[in-house]
Amino acid sequence: MTSVAAERPHHVDHHRDVTGGWLRAGVFGAMDGLISNFALISGVVGGGAPSKVVVLTGVAGLSAGALSMAVGEFISVASQSEATMAEIEKERRELHRHPGQEAAELAQVYESYGVEPELAQAVATQIAKDPEVALRVHVREEMGVDADDLPSPWTAALASFICFSVGALIPLIPFLLGASTIVVAAILSAVGLFTSGAVVSRLTVRSPFYGGVRQLLLGIFAAAATYGIGSLVGTSL
Repeated sequence: MTSVAAERPHHVDHHRDVTGGWLRAGVFGAMDGLISNFALISGVVGGGAPSKVVVLTGVAGLSAGALSMAVGEFISVASQSEATMAEIEKERRELHRHPGQEAAELAQVYESYGVEPELAQAVATQIAKDPEVALRVHVREEMGVDADDLPSPWTAALASFICFSVGALIPLIPFLLGASTIVVAAILSAVGLFTSGAVVSRLTVRSPFYGGVRQLLLGIFAAAATYGIGSLVGTSL
């Protein structure tokens, strides 16, 4: 016979990962790759470099940037996770040494949510009976993190590497295909900037048009500034 609990529908909320795992690394990696390599290529073109030098510069910028982003993301996320784990272990020791005091602190948290004091204390006492459950609850309530769902440094590094490479490749493609001017690269980069900004805005409360235009204007500013600097340096040399 099927139990009532088994028949009860299981409701699960599905939310995007907004805590800093692959999403943040991927988004910033793609934008950084597109803007930085477009600006780098613009600066070299502004300095009067031939197409071969532009291609070499673009490939070097893509490779160095992607590797740098990957290493930076790995170190950043790994360090953050290690620091979080250290605090989790500290909380584990506190729960072992002062279980009553920790339960009282948890009860106060529930009271701050509007729970009646007696019920808050009863819930905190019940949770304290299982050390692992108590640890997860205390970590979530006091530190705002899920001890079982910390971001992976390898995932962040790989996402950053791949997305940076894709973004950096966009302004480089025309020169790899034999282009001698920056016009086609600028058009592709503009489309990429607007599209990436519009896509990212779908993850926020901003409209796609607002996100696309904002990203486009910032990218154009960076490329124009670098082009100008390259022109000045190229003329002086």
